[in-house]
Amino acid sequence: MLKRYAISNGKIVPAENETAPILVFVKPDKEETGYLESNFRLDEHTLQSALDPDELSRIEFEADHFALILKRPRSYSSREQFVFNVSSVGVFVFKERMLILIPEDVPLFDGRQTYAVRTTLDVLLRVFYRSITHFLHHLKVINMISDDIERKVNASMENKYLIQMFTLEKSLVYYLNAIHSNAMVLEKLRNASAKIGFTGENMEFLEDTVIDNNQCLKQTEIYSDIISSMMDARASIVNNNLNNLIKTLNIITIAIMVPTFVVSAFSMNVAIPLQKHPYAFYMIMGMSAVALAASMFIFRLKKW
Repeated sequence: MLKRYAISNGKIVPAENETAPILVFVKPDKEETGYLESNFRLDEHTLQSALDPDELSRIEFEADHFALILKRPRSYSSREQFVFNVSSVGVFVFKERMLILIPEDVPLFDGRQTYAVRTTLDVLLRVFYRSITHFLHHLKVINMISDDIERKVNASMENKYLIQMFTLEKSLVYYLNAIHSNAMVLEKLRNASAKIGFTGENMEFLEDTVIDNNQCLKQTEIYSDIISSMMDARASIVNNNLNNLIKTLNIITIAIMVPTFVVSAFSMNVAIPLQKHPYAFYMIMGMSAVALAASMFIFRLKKW
């Protein structure tokens, strides 16, 4: 699917004309891939790399354009069972045009606009900044999910909550790798600013983007370390909950066995004391109650 955008009054707006400077290809099909290969001389391997989720972020300079691959979070769905994945975005910047390849239909230019957009280089920096804010938003969601799972772990003995924590930890590893990869590209952009043609305003925004990305990386590391360090503790909580349950069941079993033994002793088919006594039943029940109270007293005394 092809979407066209233009720059008008410092904003990125949808456009219909074929000469629009910004072309966004959402999961391009064979026809669109052929259009890119024939009109912009992009080879098939480069196009596939731009949409490969396992491809690392990088920047390459060609004769008439430069291309970069950046990482951004994939849209999360509850069907994915707490798995937060990352995807790749390919950006090809020509002199008068910009091509953006994305694997799924996601809003690239939404959110609060912090500066006016005048050129395709401004658009490039905004796409990078939007990726960082998207990561930060997902980190907040991961933190909320982690807190919710932690409360469930404290009150449950099921393994599924621990598995969900392992899944979140795995997702954060993916995020760490993706954000660090983006940081390397931002550094290369800063070093090649003269070659690319960044203005002073572009450089100022690029510096802010680098700072935000480093903060995002640090926050991801903190969340990852917290979840990783707490996994053993949470596993111990589950084991402790199970031990407490077994302990409670044993206490109940023993408490029932003591009066049962008393009643069983007086119900044997042999001559036993009190079998002719008119109040034998009540006396036996009383002894059972005393035996039960004595066993419970011993449990409390021993702090079992």
